[in-house]
Amino acid sequence: MDIAGIQQNVRELCHEVGAFIQQESENFDLSRVEQKDSFNNLVSYVDKEAERRLVATLHKLLPQAGFITEEETVQQSHQHEYNWIIDPLDGTTNFLHGLPIYAISIGLTRGETTILGDVYHVVRKECFHAIEGGPAYCNDKVIQVSQAPALSDSLLATGFPYYHSEKKDAYLDIIRDFLEKSHGIRRLGSAAIDLAYVACGRIEGFFEYNLNPWDVVAGAFIVQQAGGRVSDFSGGNNFVFGRELCAANGHIHNEMLSLIQRRWK
Repeated sequence: MDIAGIQQNVRELCHEVGAFIQQESENFDLSRVEQKDSFNNLVSYVDKEAERRLVATLHKLLPQAGFITEEETVQQSHQHEYNWIIDPLDGTTNFLHGLPIYAISIGLTRGETTILGDVYHVVRKECFHAIEGGPAYCNDKVIQVSQAPALSDSLLATGFPYYHSEKKDAYLDIIRDFLEKSHGIRRLGSAAIDLAYVACGRIEGFFEYNLNPWDVVAGAFIVQQAGGRVSDFSGGNNFVFGRELCAANGHIHNEMLSLIQRRWK
């Protein structure tokens, strides 16, 4: 497989579909929005059309691959050797309100191993990307995680899950602990961008729960290729499908996990 050639095509596809998303944002009609199953988890016609365009081209690039996608515009499959895992518009609520923080997220897995990841920040036209065995990039520049040595030197990011489970109070306690021990916490509204920003050193760490595979698979891989560490809250590797994730530079990851595990039972 020419993974480098596929990556170049995926980058071009991100720019193409990103241009469509940005054009639609200029004339977006909020009345054309559908309500998903829960309040605040919104989807627009833009998500679905963007996904259709992504799927059509990715299928041509790798016909043998299956798809796991947020909008389910294509038959979902976990049975293929290769699978594309796609979020066509991560940060939909930001998009709907005109907040310019949203991204396309595309990951390619072989079995349980991620071998390609792209996170395209649509408004900034920044493509964060990596392939198996290579470095991580922002556009054509190699990126690395921050070298901040301790949590007390770090800026973090998190998200507030749409589905409020019985662990809501414990999670708020974790946030409170981090606020006291770091430079602060940001809530950007796009897990893919949060992870891309860990990879390039704009923030030192990111943590969240109730995540979906399409939210994190590409960004987590890019963090790893940029020299960072990614785990679930127990310190294991079940962060793509396990619905919880902690990503950070190598210096503060254990410190973050220790704080999380004090509250997260």
